[in-house]
Amino acid sequence: MKLWSGRFTKETDKLTEDFNASIAIDSRMFRQDIQGSIAHASMLARQGIITPAERDLIVSGLEEIKVELEAGQLEFTVEAEDVHMNIETLLTLKIGGLGKKLHTARSRNDQVALDVRLYLRDEITEIRGLLLTLEEALLKLAHEHLETIMPGYTHMQKAQPITLAHHLMAYFEMFRRDVGRLDDCQKRLLSMPLGSGALAATGFPLDREFVREQLDFNEITRNSLDGVSDRDFAIEFCSFASLMMMHLSRFSEELILWSTAEFSFLDFDDGFSTGSSIMPQKKNPDIAELVRGKTGRVYGDLLTLLTLMKSLPLAYNKDMQEDKEALFDAVDTVKKCLLVFTPMLLTSKFNKNQMSESARGSFTNATDLADYLVLKGLPFRDAHEVVGKTVLYCIDNQQALEEMSLEQLQQFSNLIEDDVYKCLDIRECVARRKIPGGPAPEAVRKALEEAGEWMEGMTDGTYK
Repeated sequence: MKLWSGRFTKETDKLTEDFNASIAIDSRMFRQDIQGSIAHASMLARQGIITPAERDLIVSGLEEIKVELEAGQLEFTVEAEDVHMNIETLLTLKIGGLGKKLHTARSRNDQVALDVRLYLRDEITEIRGLLLTLEEALLKLAHEHLETIMPGYTHMQKAQPITLAHHLMAYFEMFRRDVGRLDDCQKRLLSMPLGSGALAATGFPLDREFVREQLDFNEITRNSLDGVSDRDFAIEFCSFASLMMMHLSRFSEELILWSTAEFSFLDFDDGFSTGSSIMPQKKNPDIAELVRGKTGRVYGDLLTLLTLMKSLPLAYNKDMQEDKEALFDAVDTVKKCLLVFTPMLLTSKFNKNQMSESARGSFTNATDLADYLVLKGLPFRDAHEVVGKTVLYCIDNQQALEEMSLEQLQQFSNLIEDDVYKCLDIRECVARRKIPGGPAPEAVRKALEEAGEWMEGMTDGTYK
């Protein structure tokens, strides 16, 4: 018999039952549902709504159910619709009619709002740890490649020389902001909705603050309608997930390019590569490609939730049952990508010589020659024109700037002297850019020190 069958005169059609059920999706929240139910039962007893003895039987029954579910000794049924009614049904079977008292002063509407928040809190903690592990990997690699020169690009064209450490730290900063977004999302997530009822709270004298404390939330929701009818915290998480996956995707795209024969900047470890079923020589960057591809999947999860919620009147609507599949998919996808991306990155081998040699091509030191002329007194716009003509000469004569003789260089400006060759040296080009945020090893070393302090703060809570 359905827990809500009193109003109805006939059994639910099997098609309706299957279509209406969400247990296949929300069953993963059984621990959170039991956690919330234990806190609710404890509060009911504290308020004299049930007796302490009844509370003890309910709590022990719920704890036994949790153990049995974790051991695979119990099964959920479609007939009970969702995780909430399944657990209540199992509790009633275990302790008798007393199990029916657990739902006093509670609706599935505020129950699911609580469960999703509890679930997401647990997942955010794990994802945060995975994200910080990736940050640690980036710091490790950056320390190893402080002196590894490589070309920086704009428009996918070689632009100016930088270091691999500086390039890696750009992604460190992106993921640092993602950690901040995740922490910010957590702040709004931790509002305890239990007590909102179906939409209009309850006439029972509940102690919502007690439940909040039991569940370690920051605050209680301040409006019962809002408490059960919004999923902006889930949307905010998916927004974080989309941005973080976008950063992972950009990183993956660069690693894929760098692994090509045309770049030859890195070689993926065999353990994180695959081969071809027909071409025996192939070594494919499938992991990076899948991360790039799964980014679109997470975008879809975000769009699903935004579209789901955009026209819903207050308060709860059955449409909102569809929130969990998209949210859970975003959670699972982010975790899988972070779990595999970090070791893939750490085991990759960077070709320092190829990177450095590539930085010497395509006139990446042209801006430095313009800056040299500016320091000699020439206005930058004039210096820009002089160097542009010099580069054109080099292209026509298949020369690099640093390969030109002093006489050749002086054809374009009599301000050029012997010291120009130091200016054109690739390592000097990088070393001069030592202002905060620059690619010089001196500047990146300071950035690494600050980043290390930030990492320590992320571990001990200083920055939260």
